[in-house]
Amino acid sequence: MSGALSEAGPIYLRWLSERGEPELSVGTTWGVPWKKGVLAREEVPGLRLGWLGGGAGCGGASGSAGPIASSGPAVFAGSGGSTEPSMFAKSAGGGCAGSVDNAGSATVGTTGSTVSLSASDGTPGAALVREHAARAELIPDVIADVVPGEVLVPMQSWPTAYWPDGSVKWTAHAAVFGRGESGTETPATAAGSLPSGGAAERLDPGGNERAFAAGGALSVEEQDDVIRVDTGVITCLIGARGQKVIRSIMRGGAEVCSGGTLVCLREAESAASGVRVRREEPFAGRIHRAKVEQAGPVRAVVKLEGRHQAASGGSREWLPFTLRLYFYAGLESIRFVYTFHYDGNPHQDFIKGLGISFALPMHGPLYNRHVRFAGERGLFSESPKTLHTRRTKGRYRELFAGQTAGRKVAFDPDQDAYFLGLLDDSATWDAFKLVQDSSEHYRIAKRTGAGCSWVKAADGRRAGGLGYAGSEGGGLAVGLKDFWQKHPSGLEVTGMAGEEAKLTVWFWSPDAEAMDLRHYDTKTHVESSYEGAEELRATPYGIANTSELTVWCAGETPAAGLLARMAREAGAPSRLVCEPEYTYAAGAFGIWSLPDRSTPAKAYLEDRLDGIIAFYRREIEQRNWYGFWDYGDCMHSYDPVRHVWNYDLGGCAWQNTELAPNMWLWLTFLRTGREDVFRMAEAMTRHTSEVDVYHFGEYAGLGSRHNVVHWGCGCKEARIAMAGLHRYYYYLTADERIGDMMDEVKNADYSTVTLDPMRAYFPKDEHPAHIRVGPDWAAFSSNWMTRWERYEDEAYRDKIITGIGCLKAANFRLISGPTYGYDPRTGVLTGMGDDNWGRHLAICMGGPQVWFELAGLLEDPEWEEMLAEFGLFYNLPPEEKLARTDGAIGGGRLRFEHPVLSVAIAAYGAYYHNDAATAALCWSILLDNDFGRTDLSRAEVPALHAEEVLEVDWMNTNEASQWSLNTIISLELIDQFLPEQSGMSG
Repeated sequence: MSGALSEAGPIYLRWLSERGEPELSVGTTWGVPWKKGVLAREEVPGLRLGWLGGGAGCGGASGSAGPIASSGPAVFAGSGGSTEPSMFAKSAGGGCAGSVDNAGSATVGTTGSTVSLSASDGTPGAALVREHAARAELIPDVIADVVPGEVLVPMQSWPTAYWPDGSVKWTAHAAVFGRGESGTETPATAAGSLPSGGAAERLDPGGNERAFAAGGALSVEEQDDVIRVDTGVITCLIGARGQKVIRSIMRGGAEVCSGGTLVCLREAESAASGVRVRREEPFAGRIHRAKVEQAGPVRAVVKLEGRHQAASGGSREWLPFTLRLYFYAGLESIRFVYTFHYDGNPHQDFIKGLGISFALPMHGPLYNRHVRFAGERGLFSESPKTLHTRRTKGRYRELFAGQTAGRKVAFDPDQDAYFLGLLDDSATWDAFKLVQDSSEHYRIAKRTGAGCSWVKAADGRRAGGLGYAGSEGGGLAVGLKDFWQKHPSGLEVTGMAGEEAKLTVWFWSPDAEAMDLRHYDTKTHVESSYEGAEELRATPYGIANTSELTVWCAGETPAAGLLARMAREAGAPSRLVCEPEYTYAAGAFGIWSLPDRSTPAKAYLEDRLDGIIAFYRREIEQRNWYGFWDYGDCMHSYDPVRHVWNYDLGGCAWQNTELAPNMWLWLTFLRTGREDVFRMAEAMTRHTSEVDVYHFGEYAGLGSRHNVVHWGCGCKEARIAMAGLHRYYYYLTADERIGDMMDEVKNADYSTVTLDPMRAYFPKDEHPAHIRVGPDWAAFSSNWMTRWERYEDEAYRDKIITGIGCLKAANFRLISGPTYGYDPRTGVLTGMGDDNWGRHLAICMGGPQVWFELAGLLEDPEWEEMLAEFGLFYNLPPEEKLARTDGAIGGGRLRFEHPVLSVAIAAYGAYYHNDAATAALCWSILLDNDFGRTDLSRAEVPALHAEEVLEVDWMNTNEASQWSLNTIISLELIDQFLPEQSGMSG
């Protein structure tokens, strides 16, 4: 493998955000896929990152050689090897008929047309190159034209997945970009121009890298009970045990934070003699384990695990948590990713408040202390001792304006004695808070002290989610991601008049009603409401929720402009991404197509795909699918009589990954590179991987089927929790929390012994459990595939091979079953008949997408042929099914339902066998479907619910998701069979 990259061109990266390059200094981590055989693991440390002050673009549609406009640089990889695809090139080393040649040109699409690469559109970004290339030919020949001064950015790289031949499949990279050494802008510098590329390094004439500028190195030191992280700008002491997750943060010799603690309020309610009493009990996070996961040189990650302990000294500990802290060299910021798990009794343990509180030393007079809250567009800027009095005029008004802007104020004791007396007489405001009580309202209030009323200061719609508190010695600015989307949230500052203030970020604000995690009823409603099982099993025990925040450690009060940029960065963190053409050519994530409008028929389908995404974006906003436990999910199906989604109808309420909407959104992002789609997919991934899944307890490794309450359905199944739904986000971002979740489900198949997924239909017998080849075994195989590619753990590969071997031995291979006896210890599937259950669930929950990728990894021709055989068989007339199986399969009712769900695997069968008739049937199914016939933007009509809405009264997310997924795949596999007349309808 050595030297496999020697002839490869640079991979151009672009910024995901429409803002383009970061507005302030940021550390970012991103993933890059690699075509099979291109990158050896020993070459990963030699990858280098060049900063493009201009930018990089890529060719346009097929046949076009000109650059396209982009909000950031393009990302492309070069590789050696043939441009001729194998039968399964689409899943193992390139798009369906595409690859990237060693000149840096990509061949994409089924026609093999060339897309030119360029870096000429002037957009800032980066380019990934190999070490020897950065030292020699690639710098002068490629990067020097677009990188003034031949700038290299320090980068940390590591592999995150491997191909079966040992080459690297995915890498993760971390680097620092932005303005100035630390990104700090203060009122004194706000008007000036800050240097860019402050975190970069330049090559000297001999090609040697210079070290980080003074103060820019990152170091991590593990001591007895603390972990010390020094970014070169701040030094943070992290507690390795005890209640303080942060012991201290120093900047420039001054302490800006003297402690950080996870806080929780438990509410208990009692009613006796007609008197209802609510009791609040405080808890604080207690660290049990600390681990340094990465220690630089660019990025450091510290993982803390623990539980929340009664603050009053009681013995109870509950709500297990994981907290990761991320540091980047040369930065003043820290990223926090906090996950808590619920392990209480929902009828007794109500969470009233949940957050993290930072202690801030206060220095100097009260009028030089400052509080800031970001509104929707503006900034709440006040001091505990405002200079506003009825005598504030002239010079004092100018001082007041400066104070409000954050500038330090000084008075002459003699000259200003009268005004200082007025200040002594004026109110001192000790506490401030912003509460986002819904997605449509927030309130800012302040008070002088405990026992006094809160005074309303402002009302607004959607706050920016950033707060700052500090004094003459500096302070902290804290931004919470998805602040209004995951209401009720809050920011609170107390103790501004004392020696130590507290800045608390509330993930769940105590000003709202307590969390109510009880089920919506005391019994199930299977027949009337499509609930999944007669057993209730509606428990939140074991579910989780994750929140993300960024903390900036400021040496003085930041200017309004910088705070606004911090709020935008916290709300939508800067990310580098590869262009769709590169990701496609690298063979990432199986079979999918790039957008293609080269014919009227293809343009028609692209419009339909775009229209479905646009519809759901509008629905999220119109229906307010927001909230701490709901954000990221969407509803299942619609009630046209009440003009509302079925929010109260059992299994027709929240979607909970039913029919793989995660995959639909991620494939849409992969093919388009759209930021808005990325944010939708990211939110869904955060939600479904945490809220809809059990992380411990009786149902560990399983998730809950769709329901009114996310954890409410009695069906607990592996498909909801499977790694195949969430690995997209992991590989694109290297998110450690999703990595944890994927590790959790590696042995989810063992849960079938205690909770048989087919228990209602197959009684206990000699088999430890009964599972369907899909969605159950398909979900397990996605977990094993992910474990195998991440850790090269061949035990999980062997479990996949064992299962496939059992399916090969069945009378009609994949067509048989689909229910089998199963033993999780051996992975053996034991046949129980050739036609014992319906097949549609095997193909609509992500099974084909997982199996396509497996085929590319295993390179097993028989497995590929089995997939194709199943795809051709599914939609055959019953009499032909019976004829092909000697009467064994085809006579039963409801065995091969819902043809629209079958299109992806049927299209694969048509592609594999070049079967025009099956391909024509696939297109007929898609084009005759409501989603194929309808322009949703024109189909929406006004209706009156509680408020006026626009509705499409036949809408359901199951088909929206599956139609989109199957169309994307069909455009890759059988586009040559697409009838042109489809472009003329609708």
